[in-house]
Amino acid sequence: MDIATERDGDAGTRRRLPPQERREQIVNEAVRFFAEVGLEGNTRQLAKRLGVTQSLLFKYFATKEDLLEAVYEKVYLGRLSSDWPDRLTDRSVALRTRLLAFYTEYSRLIFEHDWMRIFMFSGLAGAALNHRYLEHLGDVILEPVLAETAAVASGTRQPSMEDIWNLHGGIVYIGIRTHIYGLPAPEHPEEVIASAIDKYLAYFGVSEI
Repeated sequence: MDIATERDGDAGTRRRLPPQERREQIVNEAVRFFAEVGLEGNTRQLAKRLGVTQSLLFKYFATKEDLLEAVYEKVYLGRLSSDWPDRLTDRSVALRTRLLAFYTEYSRLIFEHDWMRIFMFSGLAGAALNHRYLEHLGDVILEPVLAETAAVASGTRQPSMEDIWNLHGGIVYIGIRTHIYGLPAPEHPEEVIASAIDKYLAYFGVSEI
């Protein structure tokens, strides 16, 4: 079945899809396609997989870069909750609780095949997608985490952005080892995440519960 039509199960006929629905089908398949073959995959291959002509594909996305932009929006920005910055900076809640809530939710969104593979392919290709995503992540998530950690740290150690990246990267690696290296996932990833957060906070003398 091509993306221009969809079979009506009751009537046994085909109906034309609205443009927005058709566009969404293209983006969804593009996510799966680039996750499988990498960003070097071309639009001719994608059109063949979709069962449409390349010219139809270009009716919705004038260039491959436009299509990759839509993939970026879907896979990256579409998974960042708008309320995370506010929740991470809510000092009425213990920092450990805030971090645990965030990374539990975040890991559920990114620990999946397409996200991990597109992220890795994009990084290997030096694509701007990764740079933009990581810059955005730094602004809305990691910088606030740094400020919140500094606010409760005790002793002589003060957190740096490198410390935040070490925490974040260690948690993300749980998904990388599963979806990139094909290694078994932890039986209880939430426990691994909690342990990483506890070690991070303990390093800066944060003892809040």
